[in-house]
Amino acid sequence: MSSKKESLSDAQLHLAAMNGDVRLLKRILDSGKVHVDCKDKDGTTPLILASAYGHYDCVKELLEQGADPTLKRVTGTTALFFGAQGGFLEVVKVLLENNAPVDTSSVDGGSPLFVACQCGHMDVVKELVENGAKVNTHMKDKATPLFIAAQNGHYKILVYLLAQGAEPDSRRTDGATPLWISAQMGHDHIVAQLLKSGARVDAARHDGATALFKAAHKGHSAVVGELIKYKPSLGLLPNGESALHAAALFGHLTVCKQLISAGADPTLKNQDNATSCQLAADHKHNIVSDYLKNCVNRTTHK
Repeated sequence: MSSKKESLSDAQLHLAAMNGDVRLLKRILDSGKVHVDCKDKDGTTPLILASAYGHYDCVKELLEQGADPTLKRVTGTTALFFGAQGGFLEVVKVLLENNAPVDTSSVDGGSPLFVACQCGHMDVVKELVENGAKVNTHMKDKATPLFIAAQNGHYKILVYLLAQGAEPDSRRTDGATPLWISAQMGHDHIVAQLLKSGARVDAARHDGATALFKAAHKGHSAVVGELIKYKPSLGLLPNGESALHAAALFGHLTVCKQLISAGADPTLKNQDNATSCQLAADHKHNIVSDYLKNCVNRTTHK
């Protein structure tokens, strides 16, 4: 393709593809004044536009007229990427039938499967995997399709990916695992499924925070309940804090009670030599500090 400025016919073709106007699209292509894969300054082709907006008839017509499904925008994204992102199953199917590459990544590493998982499009996820999409592909930051499904709470997609061999403990470059991110987001059903699939309960991010620490910090008591079943570490973590310290600092009474019931030590001191009770008192969480004070008294009087 030459880098000449877009002609009026190019712009009209792009508009027809974007608006799903298949009659106008055919008319412009039949005029012979325009190339089927004419690009704008971002490298966008009519096929990419029609796919992004879910216009199946336009996608089909463009492919029949020789549009190339392997072409990418400057960001590395293809027609299939946009079709998958939009959840347009019929568009995805016709692109795959016309040899659209299933695993082409964008500049930041995002694949069609990744964005389908991100946006919760289960039918598209299945279609891509059945056509050979690799379930353990990852972004530049090493986030996998499983990671993004866990982060966004897409339970059915997560279960499907695990059944297809997705690695439950894949780590992002900061050390975060799917379990860690789902605990932070409060997705207890996802946390339960990952644990059942063998995810390590104490896998920590590079700063030393575990899934339990993060759930305690956020006050996600349902997540804490799921994690406790798998005997997570209740002691000091590599970050110099315990889950009980995190819960006390933010005044999460229910979580403090759960952790104490599970065997957390209320007399434990963090790296700054403070107990969880002191942290709660310092941050004016009086009900929590009173509760923890009672726990300490019970411990010392045994």
